[in-house]
Amino acid sequence: MDDANSKRQATRVFKKSSPNGKITVYLGKRDFVDHITHVDPIDGVVLIDPDYVKERKVFGHVLAAFRYGREDLDVLGLTFRKDLYLAAEQIFPQDGCSKRPLTRLQERLIKKLGPNAYPFYFELPPHCPASVTLQPAPGDTGKPCGVDYELKAFVGETQDDKPHKRNSVRLAIRKIMYAPSKQGEQPSVEVSKEFMMSPNKLHLEASLDKELYHHGENIAVNVHIANNSNRTVKKIKVSVRQFADICLFSTAQYKCTVAEAESEEGCPIGPGFTLSKVFMMTPLLANNKDKWGLALDGQLKHEDTNLASSTLVADPSQKENLGIIVQYKVKVKLCLGALGGDLVAELPFILMHPKPEEDPPLPITARPSPSHEPSNKEGGDDVAVDTNLIQLDTDGIMCPDQDDIIFEDFARLRLKGGETEA
Repeated sequence: MDDANSKRQATRVFKKSSPNGKITVYLGKRDFVDHITHVDPIDGVVLIDPDYVKERKVFGHVLAAFRYGREDLDVLGLTFRKDLYLAAEQIFPQDGCSKRPLTRLQERLIKKLGPNAYPFYFELPPHCPASVTLQPAPGDTGKPCGVDYELKAFVGETQDDKPHKRNSVRLAIRKIMYAPSKQGEQPSVEVSKEFMMSPNKLHLEASLDKELYHHGENIAVNVHIANNSNRTVKKIKVSVRQFADICLFSTAQYKCTVAEAESEEGCPIGPGFTLSKVFMMTPLLANNKDKWGLALDGQLKHEDTNLASSTLVADPSQKENLGIIVQYKVKVKLCLGALGGDLVAELPFILMHPKPEEDPPLPITARPSPSHEPSNKEGGDDVAVDTNLIQLDTDGIMCPDQDDIIFEDFARLRLKGGETEA
């Protein structure tokens, strides 16, 4: 297969149909990145059955909402969701006045799917909240609390019609943010404590090796203690704490320890003595599965996730639009015993995902039929190809009839044993 075909590339495109099969949404990706100044546009096409739609219209919307209760307990007519952002547009028939140029993805999809494919395009403002999920209590079922995004397309007479499940498509999407490329200032802090009848102070210096960490990275906490007081340091406690500010009705803050260490090595530190020590901390979700209310990066159903990434606030005046603001701090505490109290220092830092390198396009090695997966028995590469997607060639120099496309049903997640609707 080392011919021209092996050099042809493929692009992933997700697909999901309504239960009655009359409208189908095609979407290039599920994660949309916030670049501080702008957010990736949500673009794709909807394929409709004109004999079914007839004189009706097809609408689309993107909704960001904060879920703060369980829908199955809604027996008093209470609303357990607060809409944070809504963008809506009429997809079919198209409004000629607001027609925008097609994106490259839309051009290729319309060329592949035919004249009954109609484009949609949504732009999220930069101050929209990130997708964040609050970890449910053990045994809780149903959708977890947090901020989620939904893309919906439906058939109706007007935009305000209540969509019927049979002729609507709902897709869970995420708004995410990646770590900035440059490190900030190295966090450091100095604190002291005075005591009665003591001529000098207990002095604590603490610092981190850098400000920005990626998920799963070790955090080096440097601690230096100079005890010029008449008290004794009995032990040292270091913890990493997550702070989640819920910016909705009135700001509430939730604190959760996600990593901690305690040491008596070198202790007690008596008057006139010093100690320098480095603590290695690694905050991981795997060690905090039982903590209810812990903020996690937004989930697409039961896919693996991690501790929520730090929220970068570009404009403090827009805080109320961010839903949940997540921050992290390292706390260093010197324990002096019941009468001496504690000496505490805090160091804020940023925890985020690195910006991924561009995925190389997937090679197509055989011409498949639309309803079957590609045949690739030599290296088993077909296992690595995500399901729930179609693939389009991208080399731009192929003949029209070579634009291979693999249809995969978007209704099931890319999980082993994951029989849950997306």
